Amino acid sequence: MEPVPDMNPPGVLLEVCAGSVASGIAAQRGGAERIELCANLSEGGTTPSPGTIRVARRSLEIQIYPIIRPRGGDFLYGEKEFEVMKEDILHCRQAGCEGIATGVLLADGSVDLERLAVLVETAWPMGVTFHRAFDLVADPFRALEGIIASGCERILTSGQAPTAPEGAGMIASLIRAAAGRIIIMPGAGIREENMADLVRATGAREFHSSARTRRSGGMAYRKPGLSMGSSDNEKELQETDEGQVSGILRVAREAAKTR
Repeated sequence: MEPVPDMNPPGVLLEVCAGSVASGIAAQRGGAERIELCANLSEGGTTPSPGTIRVARRSLEIQIYPIIRPRGGDFLYGEKEFEVMKEDILHCRQAGCEGIATGVLLADGSVDLERLAVLVETAWPMGVTFHRAFDLVADPFRALEGIIASGCERILTSGQAPTAPEGAGMIASLIRAAAGRIIIMPGAGIREENMADLVRATGAREFHSSARTRRSGGMAYRKPGLSMGSSDNEKELQETDEGQVSGILRVAREAAKTR
């Protein structure tokens, strides 16, 4: 695939999807400039608790964008869920966050532009990223124009594919169509070993990765045959790995120099 013109801001920025304050600290140490702060990463991320947001703000110097997603599942929300989203945005603003990540859709697979406008207005002066709900829209180029008009500053997308490397062609097309009016940020399945090709193929300058690793939990005693969830998830934790963050950034910056 031929490289595309660079239509995003200069430099390479990495946003890390952090499922805890500890992961946010690891992301910062690895060189990330922003975290998307989430709970329930196994469900694709939901809104973190007020305590998590406040402690993260006290602990980090980099930008914090909590995800505003009241539950897992689809992005078609009821009235009470939408009220919760607005209240959570107000809390993020009061806590001193730089922005939020959110997304709202209609039943026909289009962006709920009316509600999105309300969320952007509620968030101001914070920035707003339209998250990977974008990858579920029926017409990505029509959705792109609506999101630009809403005042969002970026779109997080895998190019409507399972991973960003698989969706690189669509991501490149979206960057061309955006023409500098909004940042297109590839995310999903990004690792050190595929980062260089993604940089060259898409022309993107902001990237999103979880950079996670699994480690054993600290419990010496475990109750045989009993789990608190659908899997035996008490035995291990998933956390951002500082080394992965720095490795992804190093590869991205080197690839950007040779584009």
